[in-house]
Amino acid sequence: MGILNVTPDSFSDGGRYLSEHAIVERAKRIIDEGADIIDVGGESTRPFAEPVPAHQELARVIPAIKAIRQISSIPISIDTTKASVAQQALDAGADIVNDISAMRFDSAMANVVRQYRCPAVIMHMQGTPKDMQINPQYTNVLTETMAFFRERLAFMADQGIDRGQIIIDPGIGFGKSLAHNLAILNNTATYHTLGCPVLIGHSRKSFLCSLLGQDITDRDQPTAVISGLLSQRHVAIVRVHDVKRTKQALLLAEAIARA
Repeated sequence: MGILNVTPDSFSDGGRYLSEHAIVERAKRIIDEGADIIDVGGESTRPFAEPVPAHQELARVIPAIKAIRQISSIPISIDTTKASVAQQALDAGADIVNDISAMRFDSAMANVVRQYRCPAVIMHMQGTPKDMQINPQYTNVLTETMAFFRERLAFMADQGIDRGQIIIDPGIGFGKSLAHNLAILNNTATYHTLGCPVLIGHSRKSFLCSLLGQDITDRDQPTAVISGLLSQRHVAIVRVHDVKRTKQALLLAEAIARA
């Protein structure tokens, strides 16, 4: 899953893809470098980010989705917590809903996913983007995130959403310390027991700097290394900024596994 943020303030690439030309060129690059999905987001979810109104988010993402659809049939996911944005994005050509709130922030999101029968990514987050990284605490991050997903899956079943539509994202960096992130990465098999594909979004996250002491320009290589390791643990989707290096890491990992 290649990331296309049409925001002025995302932590890594905010402000780079605001014009239609820049959006199309970024989409072409994501496709050419081998991504299977483009994830379009119009609201930054970096730590301490403020929410934006739906009309502003729509003004960013709908033209981007339409522009991508003009050049490719690649699956598009809409990264949003708002049902109105998700619905209009799906009408514009998106295929997947990627909701970091796991349908908690907008009660109408479940209706949209049920109505469109689309795949939906549900993520675990402690708190909100505005406060999630202020001293996150767990007794056991694995048991608590698993309990969260069991509750969310039960809720979605009650809403008429088939479990086969759901993709699980444990939420690396969303209300997690370095130790929490590493525990999740080392135990992705735990989430497979839920019977849903697993997505990991570790790209360029600050925990990489905590481990390696690198600045943001050096985060793509460790992101690719982790992606290769995750592929050996049967993680279905990795969400990344640098598609080329991640694709290379995945191809190497797959070749070793086949041998």
